Amino acid sequence: MTSSAPAPASATTPPALLARLDALDASPDADAVFEAFTAWTDERGISLYPAQEEAVLELVQGHNVVLATPTGSGKSLVAIGAHADALAHERVSYYTAPIKALVSEKFFALVDVFGAENVGMVTGDSTVNGDAPIICCTAEILANRALREGSGMDIGTVVMDEFHYYADPSRGWAWQLPLLELPQARFLLMSATLGDTSRLTADLTERTGRETAVVAHAERPIPLSFEWSEVPLQEKVEELVSTRQAPVYVVHFSQLDAVETAQGLTSISVTTKEEKEAIAARIAGFRFSAGFGHTLNRLVRAGIGVHHAGMLPKYRRLVEKLAQDGLLKVICGTDTLGVGINVPIRTVLLTALSKFDGERTRLLQAREFHQIAGRAGRAGYDTSGTVVVQAPEHVIENAASARRAAAKFASVKDEAEREKRMKQSLKGAKKKSPPQGFVSWGRASFERLVAAEPEPLSSRMRLTHSMLLNILDRPGDPVIAVRRLLRGTHETPARQAALMRQALGIFRELLAAGIVEKLPEPDAEGRTVDLTVDLQADFALNQPLSPFALAALELLDPAEPDHALDVVSVIEATLDPPRQVLSAQAKKAKGEAVAAMKAEGMDYNDRMAALEEVTYPQPLAELLEQQFEVYRKDAPWLAEFELAPKSVVRDMFERAMGFGDYVRFYGIARSEGVLLRYLTDAVKALRHTVPQESRTDELQVLLDWLDEMVKQTDSSLLEEWEDLVAGDIEELRKDMESIAPPAPPRLTDNMPVFRVMVRNALFQRVRLFGDEQDARLAELSGDLSADDWADALDAYFDDHEDIDDSAAARGPELFRVATAPPVPAPLELTGARWWAVRQVLKDHDGDLDHGINAVVDLDASDEAGHPVIRVVSVGAPESGWGL
Repeated sequence: MTSSAPAPASATTPPALLARLDALDASPDADAVFEAFTAWTDERGISLYPAQEEAVLELVQGHNVVLATPTGSGKSLVAIGAHADALAHERVSYYTAPIKALVSEKFFALVDVFGAENVGMVTGDSTVNGDAPIICCTAEILANRALREGSGMDIGTVVMDEFHYYADPSRGWAWQLPLLELPQARFLLMSATLGDTSRLTADLTERTGRETAVVAHAERPIPLSFEWSEVPLQEKVEELVSTRQAPVYVVHFSQLDAVETAQGLTSISVTTKEEKEAIAARIAGFRFSAGFGHTLNRLVRAGIGVHHAGMLPKYRRLVEKLAQDGLLKVICGTDTLGVGINVPIRTVLLTALSKFDGERTRLLQAREFHQIAGRAGRAGYDTSGTVVVQAPEHVIENAASARRAAAKFASVKDEAEREKRMKQSLKGAKKKSPPQGFVSWGRASFERLVAAEPEPLSSRMRLTHSMLLNILDRPGDPVIAVRRLLRGTHETPARQAALMRQALGIFRELLAAGIVEKLPEPDAEGRTVDLTVDLQADFALNQPLSPFALAALELLDPAEPDHALDVVSVIEATLDPPRQVLSAQAKKAKGEAVAAMKAEGMDYNDRMAALEEVTYPQPLAELLEQQFEVYRKDAPWLAEFELAPKSVVRDMFERAMGFGDYVRFYGIARSEGVLLRYLTDAVKALRHTVPQESRTDELQVLLDWLDEMVKQTDSSLLEEWEDLVAGDIEELRKDMESIAPPAPPRLTDNMPVFRVMVRNALFQRVRLFGDEQDARLAELSGDLSADDWADALDAYFDDHEDIDDSAAARGPELFRVATAPPVPAPLELTGARWWAVRQVLKDHDGDLDHGINAVVDLDASDEAGHPVIRVVSVGAPESGWGL
C-alpha cells in the first residue's frame, strides 16, 4: 500500500533517500536513479502502483509527465521521484501549489524525505532556505520568477500540483506561464481532473524538446460510491453519522447556507460526551473573537465545523486542524475545503448541482463535480468513499408527500386498490414547484456528471502591469520578449492579437506615467527600456488601475487636512470591491436615511424615490470618475475596467472603529474574512504604490494603524514563519502544526500606533455621546452605567447647546495622556502598566470644560489585541492624573 508520509530522519542521520542519491555517480543514468528510488520505497514498505512506477520511469529518462490519476493514487510519491531525479543530477527543482497551506504541508513532507538543508519555501517577500535545491512555492511565485529570468533561470524540474487551475479565470495565467517561459525545464503536471490533454502535451513536447508521457490509466485506490438522496438534509446527515460514514462534508455554494445548515444540525447529536471533552481540550486557549467566533466556538464543541472563504483564516485553519485530528463529524462549507490538503473526509454530500459563478447561476461542470467528489475517501483513512447528492428541495418535499401517502394506505392489502387511493390522495395535494429562477437539474443531471469526463482545459492567459514590469527585469529587449511570450500562448490567434494590443497600451501608459523610460541605446544586457529611478525600492503595481492612481495622487493637495484620507480614497477606488461589506454599508445608509426622512414627515413615495440615490460612501467619486474618463482616452484597453470609488479603510478610520467594532456596526460577522482580505489588499496597495514623496506623517501613521489592526485581528496573516531560517525548521513545524496561529507581537510594542488606536476608541465614544447613545456607551468597556451616561449628557447639554464631533474634534490637542499616573484611591487596577487618558469634548463655545476620563490597561490590551479602556467619569479632569 502506498504511504504518503515517510518518517523523518533523525537530526544526525541523513534521510535514507538522500543517502542513496549521494552514493550515485556524478552523472547517474536513469536505471541507477530509479533503482535508488525504488530501493527507498521498498525499505519504507511502500509498494508502487503501476501508474506510479510508469510515471517515475518516464521522469528519470528526462521526459515530461502529465499525471492525470485519481485522488488518493499517490501523486505525491511521484513528485518525490521527480525531486530525487533532479537532486541526483544536481539540478534545482520547484514544487508549486495553489495555496500557501498546501505549499507548507508539502514543504515539511519534503524536509522529512530530503533533509532541511535541501528544501526551501518561498511564499511572498520572505523565504525559508531560498537557495535550497528544492523550492516549494505558489504557482504565482514561480510564474513571476519565470517572467523575470525566462530561459536563463537555473531550474531543472517543475512539479505543478492541482494543475486544473490552468483553467481558472483569474489565476490560470500562473499555471501557463512556466510552460511558456521555461523551455529548459522538465515538467510534472498533476491533477485528478485534467480531461483531454492532447494539445497541451504536444505543445509541451515542442517547447521543451522532451518527450511528454501521459499517465492517466490508474484505478482509484479508494473506490467511490455515488448516491442520489430524496430525504431531508438533516435526516440524511444523521443517517450518515449513525452508519459510521462520517466525517461528512456538506457542500453548499452559498456561505450563508453553509452556516445555517451547521446551526440547524446542532439539534442532532453527532458526537459522544468523550468526543466533546476531547474537542474542548484541543481548543483550550484558542482565541475566539466576538462575532462569528462565538458561533464557531459553539459549533465545533458540538463536533460541527464551518469552512468558507468569508471566515477569518485562523478559523478555517482551526476547522482543518480539528478535522485532521478526527474530531469533527460534520463540516458545512463551500467548495473551498482542502484544495489538496490532507483533510480526512469519508463522505461528500452536495446540496446542489448548480452554482453562482459571479455572473450567473449555472450547472456544475464535470471537472468541478469530480474535484469536489474526489475529497471523499482518503488513503490511509478509509477503504471506500461516498458521494451523496441531495435532490432539489421541491423534489425532496414532493417525495416526502409520496412517502406519507404510502404510509397512510399501507394497511390496504389489495395492491391495485392501494395504488388507486395513493394517486387520489396525491392528486388532491398541491405539488411543490421549483423556486423562481431555479436552474433545472435532477437525477439525470447527477447521473450525467458521474459518468462524464472532465472538460478539456481552456487557456486563461492575461496580462497585467506587474507582469510587464517583471519582464523589464530580464536582460534583452523587452518588446521582443513580450511579443514572443504572447504569440506563444495557448490562446486563439484573435485573443493573442487582443493581448498584444493590451500590452502595447500598458507599455504606453507606463511611459506616460513616467514609471518606465526608453533608453537612448540598449544597455550592456540589451535592455531598451528601464524603470525610472525615483520609485521606492518596493514599488509594485498590483492592481490594473494602479497607474491611474499614481497619476490621480498628483491632483491632491498635501496641505489639505484630509490629505492622508484622500490618498486612501484614491487607492481604495482601484481595489476590487468587497461586495458583502459594501452591501452592508448601503443597507445601513438606507436605514438611516429612511429614519431621517420619516422624522421629517416625508411622503412614502418621495422616500422611495429618494432612497434610489442612497448607497455606500464613495469619497472623491466625482473627481476620480471625471479624471478616469480623461485618462482612459489615452489608455483604451482600460475600457474593460471600472473605477470603483468606495470607503472601507477610510470609513473605519473616520468612525474611529477597530475591526470588531466595524464588523458589529455593519452586521457582517459572516463576512469577516472578506473584510480582512480587503484590508490586507489595501495595506499592500498603499505601501507598494504610493511614492515616498506622497507619504506624509499622517498617512504613515494611518498605514501603521491599518497594518497593526490586520495583524492583531488574525495573526495567521502575519506569517512570521516566513522570516525563519533553515535552522529553525522544527520550530517552524511546531508553529504551523499548532491549532492556533502564532501570537502577534504585543500591541503596545508599537506605541505610536497604540496611541492612535486609543485615540480612535475615545473618539468613537465622542460620536456616540454626540448622538446621545447612552445605552450603547454603557455597552462599551467602562465603569459607567447607561444612567451615568444619561446624567453626563444632561450635564453637558445644560452647559452647551451642541457638540462638535467632526474631524476637527479628533485633533491631538484634545486627547491627553498620562503614561505613569498615580492610581486614585477608589480605582482598582490589576495590570502593572496603565495610562490615564482624557478626551476633551469640543463645544462650539470653545470652553473645553467637559471630557471623557478613562484608564487604559496596557497588559490587558496586549492580551486582547485591542485597547482595553475603562471610562471612569465624564466631566472635569480626574484630580491627580496630571491631565
